[in-house]
Amino acid sequence: MPIIISNLKELRTAKKMTQEELAKILGVTRQTINAIEQGKYQPTLFLAYKCAELFHVKIEDIFRFIP
Repeated sequence: MPIIISNLKELRTAKKMTQEELAKILGVTRQTINAIEQGKYQPTLFLAYKCAELFHVKIEDIFRFIP
């Protein structure tokens, strides 16, 4: 089964943001952010776009697809 690896935690901590702060900005729960960072949840395309926009990077700079 393919998976998506994320460096969301690294981007978030570089901006000195908590999971709660990031969740609030993105309109999701802290648990969602935690699950993405732990690789237990694959974000929707919409959420991936919001993350990329927030950190001023491309989606593929945050999320990597592993077949």
